[in-house]
Formats: sequence, C-alpha cells, structure tokens
Amino acid sequence: MIELLPSILAADFTKLGEELGEIEQAGVRMVHIDVMDGSFVPSISLGMPVIASMRKESKLIFDVHLMVDEPDRYVEDMAKAGADIIGVHAEACKHLHRTVTHIKALGKKVCVVLNPATPLSVLDYVWPHLDQILLMTVNPGFGGQTYLPEITAKIFALREKIDQNKENILIEVDGGIKLENVRTVLNSGANLIVAGSSVFGNQTTEQIKAFQKIFSEYEENEKC
Repeated sequence: MIELLPSILAADFTKLGEELGEIEQAGVRMVHIDVMDGSFVPSISLGMPVIASMRKESKLIFDVHLMVDEPDRYVEDMAKAGADIIGVHAEACKHLHRTVTHIKALGKKVCVVLNPATPLSVLDYVWPHLDQILLMTVNPGFGGQTYLPEITAKIFALREKIDQNKENILIEVDGGIKLENVRTVLNSGANLIVAGSSVFGNQTTEQIKAFQKIFSEYEENEKC
C-alpha cells in the first residue's frame, strides 16, 4: 500500500483545521508534521500545543517528524499531544536504541530518520524495533528544496535490505517529491511519500488526486 503524507509545514497556518479537513476529504489517511528546534536544523516550527489542537480537529494518522536535538526528551509529550508515529533522527540521538524502545513503550509506532549523508548501517542494531524508516531526500530544515538524485540508490539499497531480511518495515521519503519525480521513488521501493509544497496551495484536492492516480497506476503495473 502506497500512502501520500501531505506535509503540514506547507499548509496555511491561519486555517489549519480547514486544511486538515480538505486533505482528509480528498482521501488522505496520514499527515506529516515537522517539528524543528532551531538547533538540529536552522528553522523553528510548531510544537506540542499546535499538534494537540490539530488532534482535536482531525482523525488523520499523525506522523510526527522530530528534527530536534536529543529527541528522547520530547517523545512522551508528543505522544500525549496526539502523535501516532514518532520519527527521530539517528544523528540527533545520543542513544538511538534507548530512544526507539522508549517510543515503543509509549505504544507508538517508531520511525528512524536518516539524513542524506548518513549510511544505512546505523540501523543495524535497531531493526527489530522499527515500523518505518524515513530517508531524507533533501538536507532537512526547509521546505521547497530540490530532490537529491543520489538518494535514489539509497532508497533502492534500503528496499533490498528490508526484503532480504524479510522485515515488515515501511520506507518513507521526504524532500523535493513532486508529481514529476514521484515515480522514481516508487520504482526504488518507497511506500510512504511526503509532499508539502507540491500538495498544499490553491488546488490541494486536485494535487492529491493526481498523486493518487500515479499511485494506483503504479500498483496496477506491479500486479501485472
């Protein structure tokens, strides 16, 4: 199953409830929520109070991506605020194993995020605890960046590794994904597609439908 995760960072923050309602009405099941601390990445974005207010307005699955230093400090608060999936950067964790098991103990799904230059080998001793792996296809911190083509091979390598180990782990990709290049990441083995500026705007519903059409065509071709 391929899922589109609109990134709320690209939404209109003056009408978040309406934006969430529109994407849900268009058939989206999951939304990607970036939390930035101004330290691990240069930008600062929303935090727990905003996520909690969004939770009251939406039944979507909240995929919360913590772009923060020492994310273990925040996972309990994120869980209480309404996160369903909590993603942490391997580069930001002093003790990655401790953090992923902490998230599991809270009853939430675990996602480990890797920056473009981070090797897949950092995941070797946390595989049993992972539900998702997010490969950044841009350097994190800003929306609207251009997809890094060299990460295509990394997605493919991760797909091979998961399949060889017969793991039930989903591959998420985030950064510069558009209608024009989404087939590339699908062909490489990604399941979860994060898209921000290529979804939200004056034709949000139409953009979602266009992504979904590509997903359906891809899945039909895979069956053949």
